[in-house]
Amino acid sequence: MASLAWLLIPLFAAIGAAIWGSWAARDRTQGDISELAGYARFREVMDKSDQARAKAGAHSGSDAV
Repeated sequence: MASLAWLLIPLFAAIGAAIWGSWAARDRTQGDISELAGYARFREVMDKSDQARAKAGAHSGSDAV
């Protein structure tokens, strides 16, 4: 019976390694897509803000930074 227990230890280790390997190799790009879309929206808003600031600075005659 003890020899059977010693044979089951590597079997369980192999099963655990297979489960961990499949979990570690999973596809995680779904979260990246939404984050990149949010960053693109942020850049658009910042560009509009910069353009509005530049337009307001050109009309007032002051040096906008």
